[in-house]
Amino acid sequence: MHRLVEIFLNAAKIEAKSGNEKPLADFITSFLQQHNYSFTIDDSWQSSGSNTGNIICRIGDGGDSVLLSHMDTARPTKYTVPKITDNKIISSSDTVLGVDNRAGVAVLLYVLGKIAAEKIETKNFTVAFTTCEETTLSGSKNLSVNGAIKKGFVFDSSFRPGNFIHTACGSMGFKATVRGKASHSGLAPEKGIDSIQVISRAISKMRLGRIDEETSANIGKINGGSAVNVVPEETRIDGEVRSFNREKVEKEINFIKECISSEADKVSAKLFFEADWDFEPYYVPEESPVYKEITEAIKSCGLEPHPKISLGGSDANSLNARGITSVNIGIGAQNPHSNDEFIFIEDLLNSAKIALNLISK
Repeated sequence: MHRLVEIFLNAAKIEAKSGNEKPLADFITSFLQQHNYSFTIDDSWQSSGSNTGNIICRIGDGGDSVLLSHMDTARPTKYTVPKITDNKIISSSDTVLGVDNRAGVAVLLYVLGKIAAEKIETKNFTVAFTTCEETTLSGSKNLSVNGAIKKGFVFDSSFRPGNFIHTACGSMGFKATVRGKASHSGLAPEKGIDSIQVISRAISKMRLGRIDEETSANIGKINGGSAVNVVPEETRIDGEVRSFNREKVEKEINFIKECISSEADKVSAKLFFEADWDFEPYYVPEESPVYKEITEAIKSCGLEPHPKISLGGSDANSLNARGITSVNIGIGAQNPHSNDEFIFIEDLLNSAKIALNLISK
């Protein structure tokens, strides 16, 4: 069995959902110690709420590049039984495989192990394993890397090797609470202020769904009222706006707020509104050193580079927002978060080759 496959199979079965990454962190730090690597664990847990921080391993002085994958899975892997069938790895079909992102973790550990065992000379570089990518991106948002790090290569995309995400949308989440006035719905409905009506009228004026070719808005949760015989005093909605264009996100958020505020003012209801970036959009142009390096690393594997755009967020969004120009690299972690997750063994091996090419002298 190939060493990379062995590492993946061992990592895939470790239970480490978002916020509970320590079991996998222990596996990673044990691996690093066995290969005589020094590492640090940062204090990002204070912001992320995880039971561990990010793991940071610097080769030499750490260089100006970070290779990164996240430790958490979106769903449990405690009972995962990975199976090798023909040319790919699957789960037993009643659980996720954990390929998102144990594949990235395995690739980076394998590369570090290979460098140590074969005494391969490389550039100075940094490897990081982050927490809470599946929930808040808090790990990468609070990753403790020094100011010398200017380039990021994130091993996390479900695209197959050869593909890389150079453009990704941003998402701003919002919470809006309308507070009206409770009253008996039969004896004195006119004395109440119906918060559900306020929200409903506001929603009818909003632009939701696909707004244009690069922008969408969604209300995902509505919660309000206390009893069927009480005029609902308080109603809350949670939603998001996504776009590749930052200004469009902010414009739609302000429009949503104005729709609710206008209806609330008509009946003297109160509005409590908050919005913040879940992740910011990014674009890495062709002339960027990061773009050039990833395309060359892919070509050196005998693969054809294919730049892609994404409507999802990743640690690459966080790094770009922090001024670390980054791309998310296809590693073939297919059907993520489903019981049908799988990965071709060939894709694991090619991902490792790409990683090695990125750090080779």
